[in-house]
Amino acid sequence: MEFVELLGHPEELYNLLRFKMGGARKMMPKLDQDTLSDGLKTCYKYLNQTSRSFAAVIQALDNELRNAVCIFYLVLRALDTVEDDMTISMEKKVPLLQNFHSYLYQPDWRYMESNQKDRQVLEDFSTVSLEFRNLAESYQVVINDICQKMGHGMAEFLEKKVNSVQEWEKYCHYVAGLVGIGLSRLFSASELEDPIVGQDSKLANSMGLFLQKTNIIRDYLEDIMEGREFWPQEVWSRYAKKLSDLAKPENIDLAVHCLNELITNALQHIPDVLTYLSQLRNQSVFNFCAIPQVMAIATLAACYNNQQVFRGRVKIRKGQAVTLMMEATNMPAVKAIMYQYMEEIYQRIPSSDPSSSKTKQIISSVRKQNLPSCQLVSRNHYSPIYLSCAMLLVALSWQYLSTMSQATEEYVQTGEH
Repeated sequence: MEFVELLGHPEELYNLLRFKMGGARKMMPKLDQDTLSDGLKTCYKYLNQTSRSFAAVIQALDNELRNAVCIFYLVLRALDTVEDDMTISMEKKVPLLQNFHSYLYQPDWRYMESNQKDRQVLEDFSTVSLEFRNLAESYQVVINDICQKMGHGMAEFLEKKVNSVQEWEKYCHYVAGLVGIGLSRLFSASELEDPIVGQDSKLANSMGLFLQKTNIIRDYLEDIMEGREFWPQEVWSRYAKKLSDLAKPENIDLAVHCLNELITNALQHIPDVLTYLSQLRNQSVFNFCAIPQVMAIATLAACYNNQQVFRGRVKIRKGQAVTLMMEATNMPAVKAIMYQYMEEIYQRIPSSDPSSSKTKQIISSVRKQNLPSCQLVSRNHYSPIYLSCAMLLVALSWQYLSTMSQATEEYVQTGEH
């Protein structure tokens, strides 16, 4: 099936080849282990064990910011591991989450009772906290503050369902918006970015919310099957008695209407996303921030008005993901990508959809306000010579491509919470 899809998208095959034959290393250079302390080597080992995709993009960051973001990720991974561990009683979990930030300054603190797959970050938290304390104080302040706020937010939603749209916004803020705010403050603290990047929490929050809402929308069926509910009841209750009822074949039309309403809600963040990205000056930071955002809009376009969301998992093509990664390296390109996928959604808006007018209004607004000043050459038109070469590459390289490394495959997948 993947082979057939590539036949229809030869430009994606070309980019897959470029990515495999050196493009990946240019975008994600290998970390020089000889320059790291033993503690940092251990932290990067844990980073690779808990998320190869994040390890790749973090290693592409410049200078000391790389280590600060690595530690930030591991601290939040440890916090999230506590939240996800259903074997920890509520009586123990709530104070653990609320006090977790204080453990950063307790050299011997570790947690040995977790059964989660990422428990190594808790069992060896003393190494993570040591490297945290070795960071510049400006980084420590940010990481400690975000950890404290996120811990309290997680504790609040442990036994609380997401009922209203306002609560959905609040939940997404705690688990993703705060990450965007923290990263932005780290960017500014590194002096790779201007102070305004770390000061504008509204824009940074929108960066996180756009990604989190995309994940929640796409992962409907997976979450329902595991007993989790993240779609706001205020929305889905207009279409079904229970959230799980949307997966029933007889409810598919109403389910798609509900889906489209939530996607429309997520699209409202795009103006903030574009404004945020336009403020960035450092290339490594821009790539780090822009790639997940273009992956998200491509995912929403794939999910929009798509019944498959209620039958299985909707994923963008591997070649499509690699193409986005390689193109989203400057603001005009990112604007063009955003515009293209919003146009795809616009062309598929059903006239009968209850949210159709609002969806059109949002897309039209972004189109008028944020059209690229210099359009890229269309990615959908290629010369006959190019196409012929690409098709030849299909025949010669398919077997080679099928053996691409697991790290590359994980990186191009969207959907890591």
